[in-house]
Amino acid sequence: MSNRIPVRPAVIILCLLLGACSPLAAVNLLVPEDGYTLSSGLAYGPAERQTLDVYVPRDPVASKTVVVFFYGGAWRDGARGNYTFAGQAFAARGYVTVVPDYRLYPEVRFPAFVEDAAAAVAWVRREIAAYGGDPERIVLAGHSAGAHSAALLGLDRRYLARQGVPMTAIRGVIGLAGPYVFDPTEYPSTKEIFKGVGPADDTRPVTFARGDAPAMLLLHGLDDTTVQPENSAELSIALRAEGAKARYVSLPDVGHAGVLLAVSSPFEGLAPIMPEIQAFIEGLPAAD
Repeated sequence: MSNRIPVRPAVIILCLLLGACSPLAAVNLLVPEDGYTLSSGLAYGPAERQTLDVYVPRDPVASKTVVVFFYGGAWRDGARGNYTFAGQAFAARGYVTVVPDYRLYPEVRFPAFVEDAAAAVAWVRREIAAYGGDPERIVLAGHSAGAHSAALLGLDRRYLARQGVPMTAIRGVIGLAGPYVFDPTEYPSTKEIFKGVGPADDTRPVTFARGDAPAMLLLHGLDDTTVQPENSAELSIALRAEGAKARYVSLPDVGHAGVLLAVSSPFEGLAPIMPEIQAFIEGLPAAD
């Protein structure tokens, strides 16, 4: 049982109205603080934002699966401290969970944030055994821009290869409302972030669909007007056409933020996100 003092919804609403906390921070106020041990601010690189948090579950699963969760924020915003609810949700199911920060625009442009994600995974493979995780059983997960990075790591072999991480260590990829198909060099909101990248197709995870890709679970709300659901549908079709294992789950009456909110324990009833994720992870093959 959690030892957290209950926070009334009215207090959270007041917090939001006064601007004293962000919506994600308000969600964090509702999740239990027990059930895991948190190691915060661990460096995986020299830059200020190249740090990560590790959530070690009190009751780990026998497989010692490690989930690396990349948050979204349109490649402009985000901080790992706002995603306690995600770390808690995965740790509550027994998975050692890592939530990295990464550099953002305008400090960097593509592909620097994907390269940071790869460096964080390399840290996980080197160090996670000390936290009870299996470095050969890593599952990449992400929401929105974070799902884009997770998918590129799973599909474009170059990023992890440069970090010395074999693709065999990546057992699966979970994407929540990811922009896998769109061309970011064509949109006013993203073209500066992806400016000068070379071939535009190099920014699109769908370009790298291949038969020997890690198994992928792609979840998308049908009411998402920020990232169209066709991104997940089309990537799953492309992967299956190549012989890869991919499952697309469409979620009626769920929007872009809702698919993330449903990860948190207080709001799991919004959509069956965590049951789908847990079934996917438990169905992955054992490490070689």
